[in-house]
Amino acid sequence: MRLSQLFGNTLRQPPADAVLTSHRLLLRAGMLRSLTADVYAYLPLGWRVIQKIEDIFRQEMDSLDGQEICLPALQPGELWRASGRLERTGASLLHFHDHSGRHSVLAPSDEEALNELLRREIHSHRQLPLLLYQIQTRFHDEPHSGGLLRPREFLTADAYSLHANLTDPSSKASGQGLESFYRRMLNTWATICQKCKVETLTVEADVGEGDAHAFVVLHDDGDETVLLCTACDYAANAARATFQKGQAPAEPPGEVQEIATPGCKTIAALADFVGVPERRTLKAVFYADRWGQVTVVVIRGDLEVNEVKLRNALGGAELHPATEDELLAVGIVAGYASPVGLSGVRVVADDSIQSGVNFVAGANREGYHLLNVNYPRDFAVDWLGDIALARGGHPCPRCRNELREKRAIEVGRLSKPGVCFSQVARATYLDEQGQTQPLAMGAYRLFLGRLMAAIVEQHHDKHGIVWPASVAPYQVHLVALGLDQEAVAAQAETLYKKLLARGYEVLFDDRNESAGVKFNDADLIGIPLRLTISARSLQRGGVEAKLRWEREARIVAVDEVEAEIAETSRRF
Repeated sequence: MRLSQLFGNTLRQPPADAVLTSHRLLLRAGMLRSLTADVYAYLPLGWRVIQKIEDIFRQEMDSLDGQEICLPALQPGELWRASGRLERTGASLLHFHDHSGRHSVLAPSDEEALNELLRREIHSHRQLPLLLYQIQTRFHDEPHSGGLLRPREFLTADAYSLHANLTDPSSKASGQGLESFYRRMLNTWATICQKCKVETLTVEADVGEGDAHAFVVLHDDGDETVLLCTACDYAANAARATFQKGQAPAEPPGEVQEIATPGCKTIAALADFVGVPERRTLKAVFYADRWGQVTVVVIRGDLEVNEVKLRNALGGAELHPATEDELLAVGIVAGYASPVGLSGVRVVADDSIQSGVNFVAGANREGYHLLNVNYPRDFAVDWLGDIALARGGHPCPRCRNELREKRAIEVGRLSKPGVCFSQVARATYLDEQGQTQPLAMGAYRLFLGRLMAAIVEQHHDKHGIVWPASVAPYQVHLVALGLDQEAVAAQAETLYKKLLARGYEVLFDDRNESAGVKFNDADLIGIPLRLTISARSLQRGGVEAKLRWEREARIVAVDEVEAEIAETSRRF
């Protein structure tokens, strides 16, 4: 490709709202353009990088006998409504949320279409195991989702493995169950990241049900929080992370006493007034669903509610912070509430209420609290489990050493939902005894744009991007200086056409610009190998070869250029 004809120009300065280094450099290098808030177009240079990442993904999928498909983009529920099955069953569609609880518009229809395809095509255990994959555009329905890390439109590479069993029940089926294949896919995702030259960390993640892992890149400006143990290998994102909450102290439960606590509407104010640490209080947090049913969440006063865990505990229920009117309707006095004596509400409690005794809790009337509240003596709950948000400084769930918080960029996600997604008519197969069984499923996702950004975050310098050879838009950046000189122009054209004929990917800077402009653009775009032809290089016996990350160029004979390209591609 001649640079004079390339669609998209380099920029001297990035837009003011570009925060991440990768965002600024991809815009400046002419690889991305923002069309509106959080919506980006990939220009030819950037799209070639995406295609290189896709090629790596396809190679790894094909090595596992994966087969590529393309699912239609349908409205959620379209297949079921067309068949009448949705109305006949009275079922509701499965709502899809990503790890941060954001709604994704196209995801339900993709998964719905996959389920319907499998329902029609898979009949026998002899067709299993099976790996299908596709590359798809998805959308967030939020007006402002977070720039390059969370655009409103994004590309994903998705794979789905289908199995007859969750585990391998016999030596005959060894390696064919979901559990063993999932471990292979964890290794495969690591291989993809390694081929893209991205250093990642694998952390436990949340998907609502089933096990999951995320591949993240640690980064101070990342939009994810991960918790890492300072001593062992425990690592999880904030939505999934757990921690040790301690044991109840060895003291007898006291009698409940009501005391006046004027103006103590916060845990901090209450603890200071009563003279106890915040961990000796009970916090009540209120949510409501679309029908107005109020859920009271009870948690130890020094902890916070993890809303992802809460939603999972309630089966994926859509919740919002309860309004004042919704609280008044069930007799709740905000700031002085507790589950003691409440009725007509659902009570969900974090298991931290078992790690203490004689708590201070609300008395359910203005200006008063209760001393010596204990579970289960003084109140009942409808659900008890872990819904606490892990924070840096909490004890590791494995070894009790301190957890630390890090920011990160998530580039991939793997999960074991166990069964196909649809709640209406799940795909099944016939086992060896002719009995109908549900398909066991693994789901695997790679965020292509995020991975591209992560590569730039880890491979750049003050001059621009430094692409690894595996994903660089071109193998060679050919620069011609002094094209008004016949010998230079002729040699540059000859070399350019020769390399193209041999199948090399070459970006040829044939513009009528100064050496400074051409070299600056070459550094900004970041192709690994720069070849420069000039009158001086020809006098010295060839072309100047310079690796993007090296300071000095060296002379290479024209007939040695191909070997130089091959070595660069092999090593970098």
